[in-house]
Amino acid sequence: MDSNNGTAGKRTSRAGDGRAHMTADEMDEQRKQNVAYEYLCHLEEAKVWIQACINEELPPTTELEEGLRNGVYLAQLGHFLAPQVVPLKKIYDKDQSRYQSRGLHFRHTDNINHWFVAMEKVGLPQIFYPETTDVYDRKNMPRVIYCLHALSLYCFKLGIAPQIEDLYGKVQFTEEEISAMKQELEKYGIQMPAFSKIGGILANEMTVDDAALHAAIIAINEAIDKEDPEETMKALRNPSAMLVNMAEDLPDNYQTTLYEAKMTKSEISRNKSMDPENAEHDVYDELLTQAEIQGNINKVNTTVSLDRLMDALLKGDRALILQTLNSPSLAIRGVQNENVDHYVQRLDELKDIKQNNNSNEVVTLEKEEIQQAVNKANLDADKEYQKARAVELINEAIDSCDAEQLLKALQNPAAQLPPVFDYACALYFEEFHNMRDEKQSELDYDEISAAVRVLSAVAKINEAIDVRDPERTLKALTSPEACIPNLDETNADRYQTQLRESKQAKSESPCDLLTHFEICTCINVVNDQVIEEHQRIEAIQQINNTIEKGEPGLTLKALQVPEAKLQAVVDTQAYRYQVLLVREKNKKSEGHTDEEAELWLEEIQTAIDNANKDAQFGLKLSEGVESTNAALDTSDADKLLESMAVPELAIHSVIADCKGMYLEKLQEALEAKKSQGESGSGWMMNRLKDGSKFYYNNNTKEYKWSRPDGVVKDHGQLNKEEIQRVVSDVTAAHDRELLFQANENLIVKIQANYRGYQARKAYKERLDFMKRQLPLIIKIQSKWKMVLQKNKYRERLEYMKDNEKAAVKLQAQVRGWKARKEYQGRKKFFCDHLAVIIKLQSYFRANKARHDYVTLMNNANPPLPVVQRFVHLLDFSDVDYAEEIELQKIRQKVVSEIKSTKQLEDDLDQMDIKIGLLIKNRVTLQDVVTHGKKLSKHREDGQNMPKGLKGLSKACHDRLEAYQHLFYLLQTNPLYLAKLIFEMPQNKMTKFMEAVIYSLFNYGANQREEFLLLKLFHKALEEEIDRLSKVDKMSDFVTGNPLVVKMIVGFNRNQRGQNSLREMLNPLIIEVIEDKNLRINTNPVEVYKAWVNQTETSTGVTSGLPYDVTTEQALKHEEVKAVLAESITRLTEVTDKFLNAIFTSLDKIPYGMRYMAKVLKAALEKKFPEAAEKDVLKIVGNLLYYRYINSAIVAPDAFDIINVEADKQLSNDQRRNLGSVAKILQFAASNKGFGGDSSYLAAMNDYIRQSHEKFKKYCVEACEVPEPEDFFHIDQYSDIVTIAKPSIYISVQEIIDTHQLLLHHEDQIAPDPQDPIHELLEDLREVPSVDELLGTDLPEDEEMRKMLQTQLGKTEISLTLSNKFEVPEDDQADVQQLLVRTKRMVVDVIACQTGDNLLQILDSPASEEQEELHQSLVKKRDDRDHRAKIDSEGGLMRQQSMSGDTRMPLSMMKTKVKKNLQNLELHEVVTRKNGYQDLVNMIAQDIRNQRNYRNSRKHELMRVRETVRSLQEKRMFYESQIDYYNRYVQKCIENLQQKGNNRKSRGIFRRDASQKAHFESLKYSAAKLHEKGIILEIGTLPTNQFKNMQFEIKETADPGVFEVQAKLLGMEVKKIDLVFQDLLQLQYEGVAVIELFNDAKVNVNLLIFLLNKKFYSAGK
Repeated sequence: MDSNNGTAGKRTSRAGDGRAHMTADEMDEQRKQNVAYEYLCHLEEAKVWIQACINEELPPTTELEEGLRNGVYLAQLGHFLAPQVVPLKKIYDKDQSRYQSRGLHFRHTDNINHWFVAMEKVGLPQIFYPETTDVYDRKNMPRVIYCLHALSLYCFKLGIAPQIEDLYGKVQFTEEEISAMKQELEKYGIQMPAFSKIGGILANEMTVDDAALHAAIIAINEAIDKEDPEETMKALRNPSAMLVNMAEDLPDNYQTTLYEAKMTKSEISRNKSMDPENAEHDVYDELLTQAEIQGNINKVNTTVSLDRLMDALLKGDRALILQTLNSPSLAIRGVQNENVDHYVQRLDELKDIKQNNNSNEVVTLEKEEIQQAVNKANLDADKEYQKARAVELINEAIDSCDAEQLLKALQNPAAQLPPVFDYACALYFEEFHNMRDEKQSELDYDEISAAVRVLSAVAKINEAIDVRDPERTLKALTSPEACIPNLDETNADRYQTQLRESKQAKSESPCDLLTHFEICTCINVVNDQVIEEHQRIEAIQQINNTIEKGEPGLTLKALQVPEAKLQAVVDTQAYRYQVLLVREKNKKSEGHTDEEAELWLEEIQTAIDNANKDAQFGLKLSEGVESTNAALDTSDADKLLESMAVPELAIHSVIADCKGMYLEKLQEALEAKKSQGESGSGWMMNRLKDGSKFYYNNNTKEYKWSRPDGVVKDHGQLNKEEIQRVVSDVTAAHDRELLFQANENLIVKIQANYRGYQARKAYKERLDFMKRQLPLIIKIQSKWKMVLQKNKYRERLEYMKDNEKAAVKLQAQVRGWKARKEYQGRKKFFCDHLAVIIKLQSYFRANKARHDYVTLMNNANPPLPVVQRFVHLLDFSDVDYAEEIELQKIRQKVVSEIKSTKQLEDDLDQMDIKIGLLIKNRVTLQDVVTHGKKLSKHREDGQNMPKGLKGLSKACHDRLEAYQHLFYLLQTNPLYLAKLIFEMPQNKMTKFMEAVIYSLFNYGANQREEFLLLKLFHKALEEEIDRLSKVDKMSDFVTGNPLVVKMIVGFNRNQRGQNSLREMLNPLIIEVIEDKNLRINTNPVEVYKAWVNQTETSTGVTSGLPYDVTTEQALKHEEVKAVLAESITRLTEVTDKFLNAIFTSLDKIPYGMRYMAKVLKAALEKKFPEAAEKDVLKIVGNLLYYRYINSAIVAPDAFDIINVEADKQLSNDQRRNLGSVAKILQFAASNKGFGGDSSYLAAMNDYIRQSHEKFKKYCVEACEVPEPEDFFHIDQYSDIVTIAKPSIYISVQEIIDTHQLLLHHEDQIAPDPQDPIHELLEDLREVPSVDELLGTDLPEDEEMRKMLQTQLGKTEISLTLSNKFEVPEDDQADVQQLLVRTKRMVVDVIACQTGDNLLQILDSPASEEQEELHQSLVKKRDDRDHRAKIDSEGGLMRQQSMSGDTRMPLSMMKTKVKKNLQNLELHEVVTRKNGYQDLVNMIAQDIRNQRNYRNSRKHELMRVRETVRSLQEKRMFYESQIDYYNRYVQKCIENLQQKGNNRKSRGIFRRDASQKAHFESLKYSAAKLHEKGIILEIGTLPTNQFKNMQFEIKETADPGVFEVQAKLLGMEVKKIDLVFQDLLQLQYEGVAVIELFNDAKVNVNLLIFLLNKKFYSAGK
C-alpha cells in the first residue's frame, strides 16, 4: 500500500470513459471492486485513528481484520477512552504472545467486552455496537469498522479523541489486495454499512425534536457557505442545534474552521461519486453533522485557550494564566490559585524543553502536557510548604534549647535534609545554637542543609574514631561533605591517634564529639608535626651529604639550619666540626660492611660538643704557652716552672732541679728562633692531644683551626712542641750524662735508623708531589683546548648571523604585506554584508534543521544526508560515560554488599572459632614460625619471578584470559551449567550452587546477570522435567523436593524479593500479631483443655471432667463447639484479608518468580499434554504460594517480614494464628478440603473451593509475563555494543572446583566434539592448585600445606569476562553480529564523507581531509574511552572487536563495508536496488531509540541505589550482633593481659600497688627484625640501610593494644597502634604479610610469635 493522491479520481475517469463499452456484468464487477476499495480505505482510516489514540503500531491494512479478533487493540482503545473502567492490567494477553504462539483463546473475548464497557462509559449509542462474534469469529467485520468510525466521530464531538481522517482516493492498493477483499466481502454476504450516514444517525439518536435539530444544522451549514461570521454565530446559537461551549468572541475562528471542514467533506464526497446519475446521495454527504460541528467548536476553543496560555506565559501574566487554566475549554484538573508561581515555572520549563527539541521554533503546549505540568507543580508546592514548615520547627527547636526536639525536627522527612544521626544529637545542637547566636536571626533552609551535610560528615568521623580503624577514619575525613582541608593519606594513623586523644580529652564535656573546628585543628597539628619531622630528617641527611663534600663552610651552614635543631653551633668552629664529623663517620663506617654509614642526630650533636670542648682546651693550652714565653722574657725561673705545670700544657719530664738550665736553654732557643724570621705577629701553632693543629694569636686572643691566609708566624715565641723539645733535651742531657757511656751502642743504632727514615720520607714526599700535580697538568691542557674551540665556534656563528639577518627581515616584510592586504580585503567584504550573512545563515540553518528533524522522526525512508546530520547522537557523551561508570560502581557495590552480608552471617556462626584463636595461637605458633622461615627462603629464591593469575608474564596472562573466556561462556550459555547441575551428586549441588553459580552471576546484581541467571533456571527446570528418571508424574513436584525450584525460590528471596513480600504481607501480619483478642485454635482437644483450665481457675472448684479426651469426646461439649465456630469465623475473615492482599499484589511478585512459573507451566504442559489445566495450575500454585509465600507467613521473623527485637519473640498464640492462616491458604492453593479426622472443619470446604478458583485465576495471570529478552531489553548481541565489560568476583577455590567439575563431566555437558567449551578447557589444560593460581610457595609439611591452602583458597579475585569467539575471522558466522559491525562502520563513514546515498559514498574515494577527520574522531573517542577507563578503574571500555574496525582508514573501512553488505544481501537483510536504504533506516531507528536507552539506564540507577540502601541496613544489623561477640573477645584479651602482668609481678621484690603502672617495651633495629624474618621490606629503603631504622614496641593501657614507634636516624618517623586480636584474625584468614606505616611489609605469624614470647609468655 502506498500513498497516491488522486487515485480515486483516475479510477472514476476510466470508468466514465469505458461505460458505454462495458456489459452489465462488467459494470457489476466494477461496482464490487469500488466497494472493496472503499472498504479498504475505511480499514486504513480506522487503523490510522486507533494508532493515533493508543500510540502503537497496528498490522497492515489487509491484515487488520485478523489482528482485531483477539480484542487486544480494541481493549487498549477502551483504556484510552475510559482508563478508570478498563485498566491495562485487565487486558488479557496484552503483548499477544499467547495469541501468536497458540492462536485465539476464549479469554480473548474479555478484551472485546472491555471495549464494549468503555463505549458505554463514553455514551456511544447502542445502535452502532457489533456482536462479540462479529469480532471474535469475523462474522461481520464491516460492522466492527463501522462502529469504530461512529465511535471516532462521537469522541471527536466530545473532544476526547482526534477526528478520523477520510483517506478515500489518498491511498492505493494493489489489484490483488482489492480482489482479495472483494472475495472476503462476498463471504460475509451482508450489505455494506453506510459510513457516510454516521453523522445523521448520531443526530437522530439524540432525544430532541429531530425536525428542529436537522433544520438548525442545515441553517448552520448555509450560514457557513455565506462566509459571514456573525450570521454563522447566530445560527450556532440556535437552541435546537444543541451546541454548547461557544465563545462569543471567536466567530471568525468558528467560521474559518467550519468552512474548511465543510469544504473538505464536500470535496471528499464528490471524489467518491463514481456515477453521479445513479448514485444514492445523503443530505449529510456534503453537510456537516451536529457531531462534526460540535467537535470543531471544541477544537477551536481548545486551540484558542492554548494560544492564550502561551501568550500569558510570554507576558508573565499570572492572572491570565490562572484564568486560562481554569477555563472549561481546557478542563485542567486540580488547579489551585495559590500555586500559580509553581505553574508558571513548570510550564516555562516544559515550553523551553519543547522549543529546544524543535530547533527553537515557537511551539504550543498540548493539553495533556499542561495537565502533567499542573500535577507536578501541585506536588512541588506541597513539598515547598512542608519544607518551610520543617524549617520553622527547626528554628523553634533551637530557640527552645531542646536537643532532642532539634534532632526530631532535623530528621523530619519533610525537611528534605541529608541523613541525621541520633548519636550526634549534642553535636547538632551545639553547632546550630552557635550558628543562631552568630547570625542573630532565624536560619534559612540553605544554611540548615549545608550545616547538616557537614555535621553528619563530622559525626561519621567521630564514629570512625571510636572504631579505631585509621582507614575508616581517613575515608570519613576525605568525604567531600566533611570539608576537611590539607589531608594526607600517609598520615592516617597519626590522624587517628591525635583525634582519639582529643576526643578522650573531651569525654567529660556535654558534647563529647569533636566539632569541625577541632577536627581541622587536629589535622593541622599532625601535618605540622610530620612536616617538622621530615624537615629535620632532611636536614640530617643534608648534613651527611655536606660532610662528604669536605667543605667546612657548607657543613657549618647545614649545621645551622633551624630544622636540624642542633645546639651550640659556633661559626669559628666550622673547620673543627668538619674534621670531627668526618672522623666520626669514618669510624662508624669501619664497624659496618657498607661505606655509606650515616651519622644520626645524637652523633652529630656529640661531635659539635666535642669540637667546642677542644676549642676551650686549645685556648687554655695556648694561654699556658703564652705564660711560659712571658717568663722567659722576665728571666724568672720560678715563674717558668709554674707556667710549665699548667695541666692543659702537659709538659712532661720536668725536673725542678733543672729550672735554671730550662730557663737558659729556652732563652737560647728563643733567640735562635727570632733570628730565623719576623716576630711580633702574635700567631703560634700548638697541637692538641689528637694531633690537631690549633692556631692562636697572643695579641688579639683569636684562634683558628687551620692556618689563615697571609698570617706570618711569630718567631718571637716558642710553641708547646719547642718548649717540650728543649725541656726534653735538658732533661735528657741530664739523664744522658749518667747513661751515655753504658748506652753508646744503642745510640749509634738509633741514629742509623733515623737517617734511613729521613731518606725514605724525602723520597715518598717527592713521589707524592709528582702524583698530585698530574691531574692539574691534564686539567690545564683541557681548559686551553676548550678555549681554542670556543673561539672558532663563535667566529663561525657571527659570520652566519651577519649574512642571515637581512634576508630574513626582507622576506618577513614582503610576506606580511601580502597577508595583511588579503586579510583586509576579505574582512571588508564580510563587514559590509555582515547583517545579511547572519540572517541568511540563521534562517537557512533553522529551516534545514527543522525539516531534517521532522524527516528523521516521521519518514519511513529518511534520506542519507538527513541521517548524517544526527548520526553524532549515536556516540556516547561524557555524561553517558559518567552514568555508565556510576552504574558499574553501584553494581559492584551491590555484589560487595551481598557478599559482605553473607560473610557477616557466617561470622556469627563461627565466632567460637575466632575466640578459640586466642588459646590456639600459643600451641601452633612455633610451627608457623618454622615454616615461615622456610617460606621466606623460598620467596628469596623466586622473588623475581611473577606468578599467579595476576602475574606479569605471558603464561599468567594466557591463563587469566582463558578463565575469563571460560566463565563468559558459562554465563551466556546456560545449557552447560544446567546439565552440570544434574550430573553432580545431590549432596554436593547445594554447596556448588551457593559457592559458584551465584558468584558467577554476581547474585543477579544487575539486569544482565539477572537475565542470564533466569535463562539458566529456565534451562535447568526444563532439563529436570525432561529427565524421566526424576519426573514421572506431576505430583512429584508437590511431594518431592525439586532442586531447581529450591534454586529459584532461594534467588528470588534476595533483598528485592524480600522487600516485595514485606510490602505485601507486613501490614496483615502486624495486624494479626497486635490483635490481642485473636486466638485461632481449631484443635478440639486443646480447646477442651483450655476450657477446663479456665473453669477450674475461675471457680476454684474441680470440674469433675476428665482431662485427657479424644476429639469426638471434646466435640460433645457445646462450649468447645462455640469456641471452634468462633475460631473458624475469625480464621475465615483473616484468611480472606490475606487472599485479597495476595491477589491484588500480583505486580509485586518478582519478575523472576513469575517467569519461572510461566516456564514451569509450559514445561509441564509439554511433558504431560493429557493433563488437565487445573492440575498444572496446582503445581504452579505450589511454586508461587507454598514455596515462596507460605514460609513468610508461618515464620515472618525468620524471613525479615517483620522486625522483632531479641527480647520480644512471637508468642505461641501468635505463631498458631499465622500457622492456621497459612494452612487454609495452602489448602486453597492445592484444592484440598477437610475430612476424616478433621471433619469438624468441613464447613470451610466451600470457602476453600471458592478460594481455589481465585487461585487458579491468580496463577494464570501470574504466568502472563513477557520473555526476559523483552522485559530486560537484552538479546544475544547486547554484550557486543555495551561499553562496560562484565566482571565477576570469585574465590580461587571456586575457580578450581568449577574447572575440575567441567573436566570430570566434559563429555556429558558437551557431547558435540565441535563445542567451543572443549577448546577453552584444552587451553586451560589440567586443574591448577591454589598456590599455582596465587603464585605463592607453600611449606613441605603436609599438614601445614593443607591448612595454608584452605586459607588461601578463600582469596577472592576479579575476572573481567570476555568472549573468545566474539569476532569470527571471516565475518560470516553471525548475520546479526555482522549487521551490528557494519552499522558501526557505516556510521563512521557517513560522519566523515557526504553523499546522496550510501552507495555513492562507498564508491567515491575519500580525500585526505576526510581521512584526517576520521582519525580525529577516532582519537577523540579513544581519549574519552581512556578517561572513562581511568574513572571506572579499568571496568569501562569499548569492545575491542568493535573499536578495531573503526580504527581502519576510510578507504579500507569502505572496502570492508562493501564486503559485509554483499554478505548481508545474500541473507536478504539489505538490497543494493534501493541503495542500501534499509541499513540507513536501521541507523535512523537507532538514533530514535537512543533516548529510550538513557531513560532505562536512569531507572536502573535508581533501582540499584535502593538495593544498596536496603543491604546496608541489613549489614548494620549484623554488625551490631557481631559487636557483642567482639566485646567478649576483648574481655578475653584483657584476661590474657592480666595474666601477663601477674607474671611480671612474681619474684622476691614485688611492685607496690601505689606505684604508677609500668608498661614494658622492646627495641629492635630493622636489620635485626629483618634477620628474624619479621620485616620483609621497607618501601624503597635498601636492606643495607635497615640499621638506621629502629622500632620500639610498647604495651598500652588498652589490653591487647601495642604502640609501635618507628625512628629513622634517631628521629621519630611514625607511630601506630597494633591490635593483637587483629593479628590473630589476619592469621586465621590466611593473610601472611601485612603493611605497617604504609610501606613496611611484616610477616604476621612471626610478629604474633614475637609478641607472645616477649609479652605473654611465662618465660619471657
